[in-house]
Amino acid sequence: MDVEERKKIGKKAVSIAISGNVLLTLLNFVVGMLSGSMALVAESAHTFSDVLTSIITSVGFKIGLKPPDSKHPYGHGRAEPLAGLIIVLFLGIIAYEILSEVYRKLILGAALTPPEMTAAVMALLGVGANLAMTTYMMRAGKKINSPAIVADAHHQKVDIFSCAAILVGVVGSRMGFPILDPLVAIFIAFMVLKTAFDIGRDNINNIMGTVPSRDIMINIKKAAMAVPGTFGIHNVRINYLGPYASVDLHVAVEGNLSLKEAHEIAHSVERNIIKEVDVVNIVTVHVCPRDEDNDEEFCVE
Repeated sequence: MDVEERKKIGKKAVSIAISGNVLLTLLNFVVGMLSGSMALVAESAHTFSDVLTSIITSVGFKIGLKPPDSKHPYGHGRAEPLAGLIIVLFLGIIAYEILSEVYRKLILGAALTPPEMTAAVMALLGVGANLAMTTYMMRAGKKINSPAIVADAHHQKVDIFSCAAILVGVVGSRMGFPILDPLVAIFIAFMVLKTAFDIGRDNINNIMGTVPSRDIMINIKKAAMAVPGTFGIHNVRINYLGPYASVDLHVAVEGNLSLKEAHEIAHSVERNIIKEVDVVNIVTVHVCPRDEDNDEEFCVE
């Protein structure tokens, strides 16, 4: 996927997230105040944090699109997983706020007043809107391999559960179980923390250069071995740079080749890996003489 197409898809996903969450923030606050639902008012603050994290995602995505320069020869792609880690911080703050409100209601004995049914209608609308935004952002983020947009989609997914919990809490409160609302809030808080943990792990692995699966190694081998004159590869290294990766590898060729011939094979391997393995955009090839006793050598150290 070229840079312009990736840029177009990413910007559209972020714009939908920001505009959708701004609208939900306003609706949650207005309906929450009119219906007497503190949960919806709190959800409006939560949704406003989604606006902030979407802005962080947008900034990380734009920085990640910058081409390499003298100070950043591998580009700026790591800005995206860094933006994902900032989202983790926001999720931790949200979980703390939810649990603080539960503590105020259950331990300090704050009044548990059933809200109006309009709060339930708004919660149901929130479930549908957040489900649509989460699905769209997750597909877009995976399509362009954007850690920041995928992290933001996971953050958005938490809102589905929080709106569903508000719906259950409102209905339960109206049926005579006002304690149901804070109990469901505890579940939401732990869902938020679980999401924060998953996002943090994935983005730290990206920054640390963890290989996501052996499939990418197999695809690199196939692309390299498709070049005539290549008899094996070894010492493969993958370095993740946000949405993209750089690859260093050794290629075995005939030992009696001229420097020019070996150089041409190396460049052909570089071009073919970049062409065939979508996530890779930088390849460095070291040419070494073929070991006839161990053709098709392929080891990852």
